Amino acid sequence: MVQAYGPDTGNDRAEPQRAGSGSRFRGLLDRRIRDKGIWRRGVVLAVCAVLLTLVMVFHAEIPNTIGNLGSLTETFLPWIGVCVPLLLILGLVRRSATALIALLLPVAVWLNLFGGLMFSDKSGSGGDLTVATHNVNADNPDPTGTARQVAGSGADIVALQELPSDQVPTYKAALAGHFPYHSVQGTVGLWSKYPMSNSRPVDIKMGWTRAMRSTVRTPEGEVAVYVAHLPSVRVKLHAGFTANQRDDSADALGAAIAGERLGKVILLGDLNGTMNDRSLNAVTSQMRSTQGAAGDGFGFSWPASFPMARIDQIMVRGVEPMSSWTLPATDSDHLPIAARVEL
Repeated sequence: MVQAYGPDTGNDRAEPQRAGSGSRFRGLLDRRIRDKGIWRRGVVLAVCAVLLTLVMVFHAEIPNTIGNLGSLTETFLPWIGVCVPLLLILGLVRRSATALIALLLPVAVWLNLFGGLMFSDKSGSGGDLTVATHNVNADNPDPTGTARQVAGSGADIVALQELPSDQVPTYKAALAGHFPYHSVQGTVGLWSKYPMSNSRPVDIKMGWTRAMRSTVRTPEGEVAVYVAHLPSVRVKLHAGFTANQRDDSADALGAAIAGERLGKVILLGDLNGTMNDRSLNAVTSQMRSTQGAAGDGFGFSWPASFPMARIDQIMVRGVEPMSSWTLPATDSDHLPIAARVEL
């Protein structure tokens, strides 16, 4: 018997087509779109994102009547942005479109407030005077090394705060070779390469001297230089952000600077507050921060081990900031900071 055979393919079943990566992605997207829960889930996260936005937008409206909560918020305001990545991760885990869309609000506000500091370098070249300031810490184990390190920055003028009376001779000796002129008033001091005159304490309502003023005669003219160390603040469970004494001292310092007759003014010191803190308005409203005007990044100075806030400040009036930066750590709990200005 003759049998006829057709072509043998070796497989009686048709092989299914393999789905490409594009098809898998579209399928996943379709399932996500059809998942109605993607909009219902994460409502709490979305509310948190909105509240975060409101805190940043209306931080000036948070009252200080209860534990100085407004000032506390403003001191660490940039760190609110840390909550954004956390909410993003939670939103992805919850697979919530509502939470992810709501998260665009705090991102936009944070970038508007701090993006210029975070992502732009405003420092420039030039300038004819370099100044530095450092809270050296009363318990500094190496005052000589700290003084020499700050002097090695190349600054023409150096201000130091928190000088213990028994360590003043040590600081004077360490800085004598760099600065022929100096004045120490209470626990603050000023050292200069240029002649100084009219050095005197400034009363900031503390009962002892933690601020001073001096006229420095530079080649470009006279400059009024203020050095200040405002009272410390504390965060206490039973009292909140205790800053009332600092606030009163800031008002007194602002009044002294407002009455300054020289047109060029530089303020150097530890103000125990940031430029965002409304309680320092008596000072910040009439002066410019060198970091804000000509710095790179936030310029956080405290604590030195993990800087979280710029409470050490260089501010100017009638002077043009050219650059501003933090210096390497010393044995203090603060970082020294420096700036170059055009007189």
